[in-house]
Amino acid sequence: MSSESLPLFDDSEITRVLCVAAHPDDMEYGGSAAAARWSARGIEVSYLLLTAGEAGMRSRHPEETAALRPHEQQDACAVVGVEDLKILDFPDGTLQSDLATRQAIAKHIRQLKPDLVLTQTWDLEVSWGLNHADHRATGLATVDAIRDADNPWVFPELVQQGLEPWAVSWLLVFGGSADHLVDVSGEPLQRGIASLEAHAQYLAELGGDFDPRMMLESMTEAAAQRSADPLVSHALPVAVFPMR
Repeated sequence: MSSESLPLFDDSEITRVLCVAAHPDDMEYGGSAAAARWSARGIEVSYLLLTAGEAGMRSRHPEETAALRPHEQQDACAVVGVEDLKILDFPDGTLQSDLATRQAIAKHIRQLKPDLVLTQTWDLEVSWGLNHADHRATGLATVDAIRDADNPWVFPELVQQGLEPWAVSWLLVFGGSADHLVDVSGEPLQRGIASLEAHAQYLAELGGDFDPRMMLESMTEAAAQRSADPLVSHALPVAVFPMR
């Protein structure tokens, strides 16, 4: 990891956040710790998942998995203070960054009017290997949907539904290259760890000796070493894009 110091993202004027991810559990690999930080500060945090993750458990039929994983996600949300969870029915495993996906995200943006959108990286190569196709599609669709949400001439049917254009101020992307940090030291990290542990049956399906606490603590501790602030012990690395 580069030794270059990264600044902390200034979230002091943020009032509403929308987190967009492909599957149940995607937010829990660091993103939910940021959600815990924000919700504890009185910021309204909403989750939008594009699929129910029905293709994610090899030993279970997709119908069974589609019923199970949203319940685990609801438990994970409760741990970090997120009360607003919406799960769409796009197909797990074959998600596309197409017009239908963009419109669904843009609609949600116009409904919620967030200052900040957090999503997962669209990079092909990430720290743990090659990124999932659904993750890449989600990131790209979210970028386009933010612009769509602010354009009255894209998806004009949304205006006809009473959903006026909305300009998101900031896009934050986690899981890839970073130029800022979100401080998740202390309670936010602990809640983030518990939120990943809430996906108990999904994690059991993965098998092996995966340790949510060890993974998240080591990842966020390594990121915090790039902060010039000695009080930051754990941080989520993000790429920050001003959107207006």
